[in-house]
Amino acid sequence: NYIASCSHGDARHALGSLEICVQLAIQSDQSQITRTLVEASVQHKALIYDKVGDEHYNVISAFIKSMRGSDPDATVYWLVRMLESGEDPRFILRRMVIFASEDIGNADPRGIRLALDAWETQERLGSPEGELAIAQAIVYLACAAKSNAVYKAFNSAMRDAKEFGSKDVPLHLRNAPTKLMEKLDYGKDYQYAHNEPDAYVAGEHYFPDGMEAKKYYHPVDRGLEIKIAEKLATLRERDKEVNK
Repeated sequence: NYIASCSHGDARHALGSLEICVQLAIQSDQSQITRTLVEASVQHKALIYDKVGDEHYNVISAFIKSMRGSDPDATVYWLVRMLESGEDPRFILRRMVIFASEDIGNADPRGIRLALDAWETQERLGSPEGELAIAQAIVYLACAAKSNAVYKAFNSAMRDAKEFGSKDVPLHLRNAPTKLMEKLDYGKDYQYAHNEPDAYVAGEHYFPDGMEAKKYYHPVDRGLEIKIAEKLATLRERDKEVNK
């Protein structure tokens, strides 16, 4: 009954605990599996976690969703569940870096740096000291402003790149390292942005010839992306003035 209650309905977990009980009994020359022996065998497995099974992915999913939902307390709980169950910290850190880019993005660009710093700290200190740096980073990621605008922009651009194929690079955007290329008008009429007001060439077209300009990136009204959206809105107004 004790094994069953500690296995939370997972038969594989229960059988594994029973196997450990038998091994411990043999090692200690015991002829019976006692309650004390059972408790010893399941103590380190009280938290269900199968690194190759469904629970492995269920727990990391809960971890990610807690960060995305801005709940630092639940995030720390799931982190501890994984660490206590023997999860490789590098697996957790990899998902943290992905999360910082995919779910926080430019709303708070410091997120990805903190995730990478936690990774470096873990590599330098190891466990258990390095795990505190992981906890510090995930609390920050959970509390940070969220944006998947870059993630969505990347996926949209990827779809267009596959759909439109290898369209030619416009001549004015090509480098001209040779005289022949200059004669072929490579780089002709290119306007160097740094020579323009606010380092912006209003009305310039940077997409391939025959492809209309697209707006993939739509900043959200959270964190740093508020400022980014304001700047882009100003620049697009200048484009409209030039294109009238």
